[in-house]
Amino acid sequence: MKRKGKRLVSTGVALSCIAVTALHATNGDTMISVGTKARGMGGAGIAVSHCAESTLHNPSLITCTKGTSISFGGIVFMPDISARMGMAAEHESDADLNVIPSISISHRLNDEWYLGIGMWGTAGMGVDYRDAPQVPGMDSGNMHMVTNLQLMQFGISAAYKANGLSLALTPILQYGSLDINYQGFDGSSTGDGVAQDLNFGVNVGASYDFSNGLTLGAVYKSKIDMDYGNQLSNATRPFADMGIFPAAMGDHLEQPAEIGFGIGYQLENHTFAVDYKKIEWSDAEGYKEFGWSDQDVLAFGYQYTRTNWALRLGYNHASHPIDEMPSAPTNPVTPAEYPYAGGNAVNLFNLLGFPATAKRHFTLGGTYAFTEVFALDLAYVHAPKTTTTMQTIVGYSDNSTPGDPGDDTLYIGESSVNHTENSLSFQLTYTF
Repeated sequence: MKRKGKRLVSTGVALSCIAVTALHATNGDTMISVGTKARGMGGAGIAVSHCAESTLHNPSLITCTKGTSISFGGIVFMPDISARMGMAAEHESDADLNVIPSISISHRLNDEWYLGIGMWGTAGMGVDYRDAPQVPGMDSGNMHMVTNLQLMQFGISAAYKANGLSLALTPILQYGSLDINYQGFDGSSTGDGVAQDLNFGVNVGASYDFSNGLTLGAVYKSKIDMDYGNQLSNATRPFADMGIFPAAMGDHLEQPAEIGFGIGYQLENHTFAVDYKKIEWSDAEGYKEFGWSDQDVLAFGYQYTRTNWALRLGYNHASHPIDEMPSAPTNPVTPAEYPYAGGNAVNLFNLLGFPATAKRHFTLGGTYAFTEVFALDLAYVHAPKTTTTMQTIVGYSDNSTPGDPGDDTLYIGESSVNHTENSLSFQLTYTF
């Protein structure tokens, strides 16, 4: 009990990183878009076609391709995350720079059939508190925690177009890797190396062009289950052993299903787009165990085009999926009351690692065509600072004599996280 108790808070912080995975100018842990043009329009792209770039967003829209279109680029993601647990000092994560690549290709076979193929980094970030100052008995330095999650998807699309209707199917292969390391209050280190997995999903897209500037679109993305061996189960087992959780968590972490609808309207040089999507966190393994709620996302985009350049603006708003769970009725919490602290442990998981609390994203983008076949796309996304505070487990005191844990106590207090996101996207597009 003594060793497990001292590792309780460090385990909670580490698991928070797993439960929320990665943030990339995000709705929850999903990117507002992987394509540079759509990112410049607030992530809107369900009913506005960007040719090859649409392969993952709404594959039915690759039907704008006249011959072959190739888009290659990436995202330079710069998060600013700091966390404070209880009365300890606030510490900044050193994991403040990530590069996320993407490549998309679309090809027109004939007047009816189109093919798309692509590979996209859809998640890839962590926290790094290894250099956070540590004061024994007062400040753990956020457990000197270092985590790294990476997700990449590979997909091949087939799209069919008849009159104004386009339909498409994209089988998806997802690769994921997860590594967690942290240090407990007793100085012990926890880490099981990198866990990896591959699994399949599918995206289905549809759109209808009314030939008067109006386009409607819809997309469905299935869940993709990932099994990161010994990561989640090792992190949660001490909570189960102490009676805070009824059982240790399994190692499955699903990317949730999504359903989305979009409206696009083009009037001469002006294009307007509105997207709505629902992200089903409450039905995804791993997330539902931590009380995540389904998320509603609205994206608004505007594009102004000229012969060889374009300007884009956008706004993205999402309710964050994390709700504060009920707190234990007493503080401190004795072993007999440990089950009542389950909500405080969940709050710790959801808050301190990778807070999925970004609600608003403001975007700016543009394109410059150097020739008729070669263009550069750029986008900037900013998520303003959010501060979120919850009642979490903040400490543990081992007051017992050997074999008598009756005087051991947990301490509950306010923990908070500050979270800001900035990212730059770039993309080279070649059409022929």
